[in-house]
Amino acid sequence: MFRTALRNVLAHKARLLMTVLAVVLGVAFVSGTLVFTDTLSHAFRNQSAKSYDDVAVAVTSYASADDPGKEPGLSQKAVDEIRGLDGVAGAYGRVDGFAGVADPDGKLIGVGWSNRGANFAPGKDGEDPAYTFTEGSGPVQADQVALDKDSAAKGEYKVGDRVRVATNGPVQEYTLSGVFTTKDGAVNAGGSLVLFDTPVAQKQYLKPGYYSALTVTAAPGADAGAILDAVEPLVPEEAEAKTGQALAAEEARDIEQGLSALSQVLLAFAGIALFVGVFLISNTFTMLVAQRTKELALMRAVGASRRQITRSVLLEAALVGLVAATVGFVLGVGLALGLRSGMNAFDMKIPAGPLVLSATPVVASLAVGVLITMLAAWLPGRRAAKIPPVAAMSSVHAAATTKSLVVRNSIGAAITALGAFGIVAGAGTAGETGRYYIAAGAFFALIGVIILIPLLSRPVIALVRPLLVGPFGVSGKLAGLNAVRNPRRTGATASALAIGLTLVTGLSVLGVTVGQAIDKTTTDQIKADYMVTMANGGDLDRSAVTALEKAPGAVAVSPQQAVYFELDGEFASASAVTPGAIDKVLRVDVVSGSTASLAEGRIAVAEDSAKKHGWKVGDRLPVVYNDEKKDTLEVGAVFKGTEFLSPVLVDTSVVKEHEAKPYIREIFVKTDGGRTAANEKALISALGENPAINVMDHQDIRDQLGGMINTMLNIMYALLAMALIIAVLGVVNTLAMSVFERQQEIGMLRAIGLDRRRVKRMVRLEAVVISLFGALVGIGLGSFLGWAVGESIRDSIPAYELVLPWDRIAVFLLLAGLVGVLASLWPARSAARLNMLRAIKTE
Repeated sequence: MFRTALRNVLAHKARLLMTVLAVVLGVAFVSGTLVFTDTLSHAFRNQSAKSYDDVAVAVTSYASADDPGKEPGLSQKAVDEIRGLDGVAGAYGRVDGFAGVADPDGKLIGVGWSNRGANFAPGKDGEDPAYTFTEGSGPVQADQVALDKDSAAKGEYKVGDRVRVATNGPVQEYTLSGVFTTKDGAVNAGGSLVLFDTPVAQKQYLKPGYYSALTVTAAPGADAGAILDAVEPLVPEEAEAKTGQALAAEEARDIEQGLSALSQVLLAFAGIALFVGVFLISNTFTMLVAQRTKELALMRAVGASRRQITRSVLLEAALVGLVAATVGFVLGVGLALGLRSGMNAFDMKIPAGPLVLSATPVVASLAVGVLITMLAAWLPGRRAAKIPPVAAMSSVHAAATTKSLVVRNSIGAAITALGAFGIVAGAGTAGETGRYYIAAGAFFALIGVIILIPLLSRPVIALVRPLLVGPFGVSGKLAGLNAVRNPRRTGATASALAIGLTLVTGLSVLGVTVGQAIDKTTTDQIKADYMVTMANGGDLDRSAVTALEKAPGAVAVSPQQAVYFELDGEFASASAVTPGAIDKVLRVDVVSGSTASLAEGRIAVAEDSAKKHGWKVGDRLPVVYNDEKKDTLEVGAVFKGTEFLSPVLVDTSVVKEHEAKPYIREIFVKTDGGRTAANEKALISALGENPAINVMDHQDIRDQLGGMINTMLNIMYALLAMALIIAVLGVVNTLAMSVFERQQEIGMLRAIGLDRRRVKRMVRLEAVVISLFGALVGIGLGSFLGWAVGESIRDSIPAYELVLPWDRIAVFLLLAGLVGVLASLWPARSAARLNMLRAIKTE
């Protein structure tokens, strides 16, 4: 039986090609993901270990600069005491925060969140072991800074140049004292780093004389554990000391967890691709078995058992899977290399390191390739074994019995109903629980529809058949009839396309709906012409508000300053705003009272909070501020809540003396004349042309809020493209094998007058019909899932309203039709080139 299986594989190389390609693509996705994440993990672990090579002990302070009565970090006294311990070679205080520099075009180098500033902490020898200078030296004066090598190159800065450094306050100019390299992982991953003289960095980020962290190096022969024991009694309660080795191990675990999440996402999409591939493989072996019915019957007649027949088919599948898995693994390694190069090309730098080829991706690739192929071929093999020798030898095609179709449709209907119930139940249940119901329901609904899809093919294709006959005549009629001649085969082929489009359509419906809700919210709630934020998402300095208030053309300016205090015995989140301006820059719908009362020291509370606590206008509420000072605040207004404001509004002047540092996330600006280039330029100039501060108009705000959704959708589309490619191969495979088994019929059609052009058209239309059928099923189910998920998150998204993206749905249908046309090119050409006399003689 092994020789028979091997002979059959070699005899049907062309027919098995699409199956091999489907498995190759799925396995390449799996192996590429595993090799890529192994390589990333190894590179980052090595980099993490190197960054702690010279660190015996590291101390991190978790103290807050806003906490009254407590030190904001590690004092200089504590650092000096640690420096004097036995076995300590050096102790280097660290303090850091946001800082960035501009490129020659005035744009911020880096992406905001990856831009950092820190202090240069020289030892007795004048060197800081954390940095190696390639040019110049470290900053030791208040007007000096140093830049990492890549940032200096991007900004075209040389030692001695004046550099404009952006922070959350006004831009300041410094002299570049040196250029350095570092083992810092964030910098090596594409971030930027600006070094200041220590007193400057302390004033900028913390408080003069204090550090947020400390690194301790050991003298030769000293034990890191002994140093840790000596350091721990000298650090405050809010600080934690660990050995460099422990920190390296901790970072390695964090890296593993982060990459594990990435790996799971990629493997999930690989699983989808393989799941789609199962239909192609099963279809291929079903048709191969049908075409070899007489051969299999003869084997049964000469003594082969049913088990041997099944094993023969499974052995063929195993050989195909082994070849495909091997090729897929090699392609996966190439994919991993391509992903690594692609990330570097987009400035998402990966630490240098070798490509890691462990046993896991090799074993996983072979196991996935062989097992998936054998699993898909099991049912066709089982069917082959059930064919009685006499019946098989008298009929080329064994039709499915009525009983088997009734059982199949009954099971499919039950599973579909169960899935639909889960989806509807989840749509009516808000929150995470509802989404779990939907996920389970979606799984069962998809399986049920796949089982029912042969039943659905006849009525759906019957609806479009008249559209084929009119314009395309005989070719269109034959294409419609051929598409439903074998419903199971048509269903299996359409299923592959339906699965991919279900996911794509569901994501599109959800993404477009949420995006429009965000867009509507922006338009309805923001009356300001501009919103000003930090590029790194951090806090703006109070000086930015003052500068904008003085900007030419600015008629109303209000910050959205985050404030937290205890109100009426409970923790409360508040927005400190500018009275008189807040109504002009944001929509504040007042239910009772007036927001003008904010200028009198009163507060405004959201309607939901007022109802919950029983507050009303005129109530006086006790308040305890962050500095533990107590007071009472009177409710001056009740307003309808909005996502742009906290549940409590208060004048900035009321909380100013209680907040050591204002946390200003956004500043809203209304200008005379609205959104114009001149007004935008005036605001940018007022802020000192700070490259780290974003001045955004309404479209920029929409892009920022909706950009993440669009990015996610594009990533999902790219990952699901693999499943759609396999679906295309399925259509090609089905048509090619269908043409092969219909050679005699095509020969007869050619003999009675159907020319080559119409034969090609017949095959192409058949492909288009099958593709559109799969697309319609996928789009319908995907829209249903998108609606359900949207209903489960409706309460958390203001202005939510279901939107069906008809433009994208039309594109999906057009692409499905194009898929059918492209998939039919080779089979149609083969059909048209058949020799009619030879085809008629074919048995």
